[in-house]
Amino acid sequence: MTDYDAFNGDADGICALLQLRQAEPRDSTLVTGVKRDIQLLERVEPVHGGRVTALDVSLDKNREPLLALLQAGVEVFYCDHHFAGEIPQHPRLDALINTAPDVCTSLLVNGRLQGAYAHWAVVGAYGDNLDSSAEAVARTLDLDARALDLHRRLGIYINYNGYGSALEDLHFHPAELFQLMRTYERPELFVTDARTSFERLEEGYEGDMARADAVLPEWDAGHAALFVLPDEPWARRVSGVYGNALARATPTRAHAVLTEKAGGFLVSVRAPLEDKRDADTVCRQFESGGGRAAAAGINFLPQADVQRFIDALSATYV
Repeated sequence: MTDYDAFNGDADGICALLQLRQAEPRDSTLVTGVKRDIQLLERVEPVHGGRVTALDVSLDKNREPLLALLQAGVEVFYCDHHFAGEIPQHPRLDALINTAPDVCTSLLVNGRLQGAYAHWAVVGAYGDNLDSSAEAVARTLDLDARALDLHRRLGIYINYNGYGSALEDLHFHPAELFQLMRTYERPELFVTDARTSFERLEEGYEGDMARADAVLPEWDAGHAALFVLPDEPWARRVSGVYGNALARATPTRAHAVLTEKAGGFLVSVRAPLEDKRDADTVCRQFESGGGRAAAAGINFLPQADVQRFIDALSATYV
């Protein structure tokens, strides 16, 4: 049987797949990339009788290849929390999609598996900046403060590793990171056994965040603020987790992080943590934008559209 696992290269995608493959091991072909690489199903070969698992990537952005896979006789399990549009009705499609702002793919998988590998769901939720949701699951596991902090840090570091314009920006290829962790039922065991890998992520994160913390806002209207990072590998790596950190520091304010690239910017948007709405609505007003209500982005925002973007951000969060 031909099996593919297509998953977002961030913490949520990786931790969702960790749970599934611990529950049901498979010798599958892994399809993933940097966090913004979400049109993954076009890289899956449609083989009749095959199985595809798609995790943490928008169905709307993968609609045509998904329909082609189903038509070719492939069984698809699709689990996600981003904007999906109309969900196809097909006997070979098992779609578990929930776009609520406090839900992520790892939590949806945790529900499907009835908490069998909930430790990784906690890590994934922390990585997606869903601290309250992560802690709600953690309470069912009776984690002490030290263990909870380790879950939180690991989630942040895995998420940080997924950002970048190209795989060369990352410390680990997301498929490699998944393979390093896939045999560990508990995050603590991974950190203990693979200490060098954990420390590589931790040191990278702390160094890049120290640089980002020195950046001042280019625009701040009180209810929303915009920060600009340079076109450098450290900035591309930190663009998403820096937005998460800004959101935690000022939960009543929306944040946009623009990372310079030729002719424009890569954009990460975070809705206020106290009002998790419409980040995706803002970003979908631009050609390469998408995401979810609490966190979204634009793969390329031309320099000429920056003011229009600021106007959209300001009008949305008043």
